[in-house]
Amino acid sequence: MTGTADGTPGLLDQSVEALLDAIGSGEPLPASGTTAALVAAMAAGLVSKVARVSKDWEDGQGVIAQARALRVRLTLLAQADTEAYGSALAAMRLPRELPQEQRDAILGRSLERAADVPLAIADAAADVAELAAVAAANGKTRLVPDAIAAAELADGAARAAALLVGVNLATGDGDARTLLAAQTVSRASSARARAAQAGDG
Repeated sequence: MTGTADGTPGLLDQSVEALLDAIGSGEPLPASGTTAALVAAMAAGLVSKVARVSKDWEDGQGVIAQARALRVRLTLLAQADTEAYGSALAAMRLPRELPQEQRDAILGRSLERAADVPLAIADAAADVAELAAVAAANGKTRLVPDAIAAAELADGAARAAALLVGVNLATGDGDARTLLAAQTVSRASSARARAAQAGDG
């Protein structure tokens, strides 16, 4: 269960069909950050599959544990993204009667949180891509395509989440978070390329 802090059912307590309906609805939430986190979590699941079937892989059990930890982290981030983005949207609708300084402070904190969460998603997705590259190089031959697919999915999730960092923070390219997001994209892209190369070999 992934209920929220107030005890209400969490986003991920829904059925797959209900979750997809929520993502595709006309409501503002859940949105891209949550989707990116879930895609990366699924990619981590694929990495686990490759490692479990590759029983002769000496480090396979360690990879399974790492993939599991990343999957848990990403599912929690999926919920956190919906909450953070929801808080940012609420902050943008604060009453005009509030002093401008107070409104700016609340909005600033909310936007920072709405950027921090997708940055964490991008970082975790890049970790998944790197683990997938390891699985592609060491896993059972017939499952190498699954490892490559995991790397592709994780790379895409990292790119999507990194895009949201700058959008949600509404800052320029020089912001520290934006630079970190670019680094995670580079890391994920490199891992995806290594996974593909392992498949060619």
